[in-house]
Amino acid sequence: MALQRWRLICVLAVISLFHGFCNSDKAPDYTFLHDAVLAPPVSFHDYIVIGGGTSGCPLAATLSQGATVLVLERGGSPYGNGNIENIANFDANIAATGPDSPSQQFVSEDGVLNTRARVLGGGSALNAGFYTRASKDYVKEAGWDEKLVEESYEWVESKVAFKPPVQGWQSAVRDGLIEAGVTPDNGFTYEHLLGTKIGGTIFDSSGHRHTAANLLEYAQPENTAVYLFATVHKVLFSTVGERRPRAYGVIFEDKAGRMHGAYLRKKAGNEIIVSAGAMGSPQVLMLSGIGPMQHLKNHGLEVLLDQPMVGQGMADNPMNALFVPTRKPVEVSLIEVVGITSFGSYIETASGSGFGYQMGRPGMLPPPVSGFMNVSLAGGLILEKIMGPISKGHLELRTINPKDNPSVTFNYFKEPEDLRRCVQGMKTIIDVLNSQAMSSFRYNGLPVDALISMMVSSPVNLRPRHLTTAISLEQFCIDTVMTIWHYHGGCQVGRVVDSDYKVIGVDSLRVVDGSTFSASPGTNPQATVMMLGRYMGQKILQGRASN
Repeated sequence: MALQRWRLICVLAVISLFHGFCNSDKAPDYTFLHDAVLAPPVSFHDYIVIGGGTSGCPLAATLSQGATVLVLERGGSPYGNGNIENIANFDANIAATGPDSPSQQFVSEDGVLNTRARVLGGGSALNAGFYTRASKDYVKEAGWDEKLVEESYEWVESKVAFKPPVQGWQSAVRDGLIEAGVTPDNGFTYEHLLGTKIGGTIFDSSGHRHTAANLLEYAQPENTAVYLFATVHKVLFSTVGERRPRAYGVIFEDKAGRMHGAYLRKKAGNEIIVSAGAMGSPQVLMLSGIGPMQHLKNHGLEVLLDQPMVGQGMADNPMNALFVPTRKPVEVSLIEVVGITSFGSYIETASGSGFGYQMGRPGMLPPPVSGFMNVSLAGGLILEKIMGPISKGHLELRTINPKDNPSVTFNYFKEPEDLRRCVQGMKTIIDVLNSQAMSSFRYNGLPVDALISMMVSSPVNLRPRHLTTAISLEQFCIDTVMTIWHYHGGCQVGRVVDSDYKVIGVDSLRVVDGSTFSASPGTNPQATVMMLGRYMGQKILQGRASN
């Protein structure tokens, strides 16, 4: 475990930022936010939302406009946590460990280090903050109401989205992308457009993070209850006298180990909605008896519904990158600029003095390149991730303890097209590095081959290295793949849920989060996951009003 943690730190250093502290804003005065130890043994609600994450928060805030809502979040509050709130502490936030940390680390069966959120606000409390919408084609393929999607994005953006500052390093990469042919220059926009653009960020001008939890400012306090450190063990179903199983309640545990029951009021339209994320939602369904029959039986679980598609279609957008030492200081920045290529690769960048270290000091970066030793290096990272991806994997229970991570396999680059896109993306990064725009940052005597070798020597994952890794971009992609935390799937539309996000085969149960996606939306999913929470909240209330 010590080696795995050290390797994780190496990964985080590639995208870490250690540079000062920002003053955090005052936390919202949520009168409905409580520790689950204060929850009553039994309670009744119109809607029960499992997971107060990137989708669960906007969903609950919307539903509270016309009904009573209970949110059960397994983690704590993001407010008052400087690692979450300040851009400078991005790396420390993700690297945090412990039973109450906002980040729960796991390693996929592919040998890639990863993490899942365990905090109100979900992944929006951990991520690099990039805010960008899904493409118009993605919205049409999803079958969403385009007008309502637009309104839902705008609803989200009024609370959490900002224009980033775009300083020296980010500007140079933007100009380098244009030189490399990733055109046109689309300027600042939330829209997903071919070419190079500046996207939004959930960090404001003072570097303070605004998470999906801020969307609870829209909630009706008298209709809302949010319990923290509330771990859901299972959804309860009624089968007697029912046409098919009907969800009617959940059992959850507080951090003192006491069990609580939360139940739906007996009224048409009341539902339980699972918004526990791509790792958590299929896990909750399986623990509740919905999943592949033999797999559930192997874990001693009673099978409510044989649903072999639960946990299938898992995917994670693979990330590959080059760290670029710079000969002059660079600003601290997370993702601001993106190049959206015509061949399905997205080029992004981050920078900061935290990339530097001194030779001889226990470091977090790869060994320094010959000729650049004994100096503290500033630098930036240029990365590529591929759209989709096409390659898919699966998720299974490892144990029946809801606090444990399930086992997940993403099958990175199983499909040749994914690998082709990665190679083209890396070639584009090389073109950017060789552009005139980047010349003022690059060391004259440090060739791209040396940067590739530096990444190859870095333990960014637990995968083996091959002799050809440093000279073959195909092998480089396979051997140095990392996550960019955009995993999705496991409860996909048309396989586990229908077009209204209702779980197929049971009543009064939906799934609303990124586990329903077959492909990651845009260059970063968080805007669309938040939008989906708002969108589905409105759809559900509309249906409630018509009943």
